[in-house]
Amino acid sequence: MAPTQRITAKNARFQQWQALLTNRNKRQRSREFLVQGVRPINIAIEQGWPIQTLIFDGRHQLSGWALELIRTTHVEQVAMAPELLAELGEKNEDAPEVIAVMEIPDDDLGRIKVSGDFLGVLFDRPTSPGNIGAIIRSADAFGADGVIVTGHAADVYDSKSVRASTGSLFAVPTVRVPSAREVMVWLEEHRAAGTPVRVVGTDERGDVDVFDFDLTGPTLLLVGNETKGLSSAWRELADHMVSIPMAGTASSLNAANAATAVLYEAARQRIVRDRRPRSRP
Repeated sequence: MAPTQRITAKNARFQQWQALLTNRNKRQRSREFLVQGVRPINIAIEQGWPIQTLIFDGRHQLSGWALELIRTTHVEQVAMAPELLAELGEKNEDAPEVIAVMEIPDDDLGRIKVSGDFLGVLFDRPTSPGNIGAIIRSADAFGADGVIVTGHAADVYDSKSVRASTGSLFAVPTVRVPSAREVMVWLEEHRAAGTPVRVVGTDERGDVDVFDFDLTGPTLLLVGNETKGLSSAWRELADHMVSIPMAGTASSLNAANAATAVLYEAARQRIVRDRRPRSRP
């Protein structure tokens, strides 16, 4: 399919896409964000995420992957000067071959499926988009069903978050909500329907070590803000508080590292549970 246009100078269209990298309000209004990289774009397509536009290097020979993507993806296509593509890819040189303009989905908690094996992560008021992406990546690696970002927080669709997730953003439903209230209403609906989801907070002064706590049931893990930890609202709503035992002089872990440790322990416990021989009747 031939490109609908070529862009060789910083016209209005280029500036519109450039704003998506740094301006959250413009991302929200247009409901679009930028994605680069073979793996993230492939996962997005596999998971059925809508692509609005494909922007590609209009000056150099493209790889077989890029040519096939352009041939089979029937959306608006734009050939761009590589130096401009490098700016959209936030690189000083070595422009990406392809950047996809993706549609932002609705922030609907119904996108996260809850079952008897439910494992979810809630990140309370994160300040670092990179930490959001890292937690989404860990959630994907350890089989979580979804990620929730609450409160006044960094944006899931910030380019730093999208890159840090390395494509996992498209595989793990990630939903932004304004406060704890919306989450608790959603949880109570599932509890009333027969799924007893426990809310488990993480804190260095938790009541029990995470390794001694049963994480095999339906669980929503709470991870606090990078500097202040969990809000008082979430501390009151948590059914349990757990801590990660540590040696050495460190008193705490980076939020993403702490989430990864607890997610790993939840996954480990569930693997052990599923490998146990079932008793005969």
